[in-house]
Amino acid sequence: MKKITALTLAALMASTAAPALAQEQGDMLLGLGLGWVEPGDGSNTAAGQVDADGALSPTVTFEYFVADNLGIELLAAWPFKHDINLNGTNAGETKHLPPTLSLQYYFTNSSSITPFVGAGINYTYFFDEEGQGPLNGVSVQLDDSWGLALHAGADFAINEKSAFRADVRYIDIETEATVGGVNIGNVDIDPWVFNVAYVMKF
Repeated sequence: MKKITALTLAALMASTAAPALAQEQGDMLLGLGLGWVEPGDGSNTAAGQVDADGALSPTVTFEYFVADNLGIELLAAWPFKHDINLNGTNAGETKHLPPTLSLQYYFTNSSSITPFVGAGINYTYFFDEEGQGPLNGVSVQLDDSWGLALHAGADFAINEKSAFRADVRYIDIETEATVGGVNIGNVDIDPWVFNVAYVMKF
């Protein structure tokens, strides 16, 4: 009798647990979140060591599943604003948009947690560059960048149509910097992007 009761209780708990957010061909996901871009160590240039501070901004993702467990995702965001440092001193600022297209695979299972991995291409558009501090009044320009993007994370199902997502990306961003009309070389930004989001399935 005790064994039957225990089995019944286990079955009941399993039936009330959050279902997996299964992904099938034709499904669409919309994610609304918040992302933190943490640039790498920067680069040595003709003007000195150049790096950028981190930045926070709202993000949005849209994903279409071309096959079961296999989706194509587009990442977009409100512009990220970064301080630019020259030899450890704030010397300017810039904004950028990082649209990223990725192919992603989801490891579906019977639990409410669905991990995934992906890879794709990033295009970074820099704008509103401005010199400050030692570069006050000096023109600063950063060229746009194309690069590889890697992605991994997990969806934690809330119900069959929504989930909480935590994910991280590594993006290869290299820009050519021009200060006062003089090319000072390439700057490797190569950020890690940490994101949390609410994901809805349609």
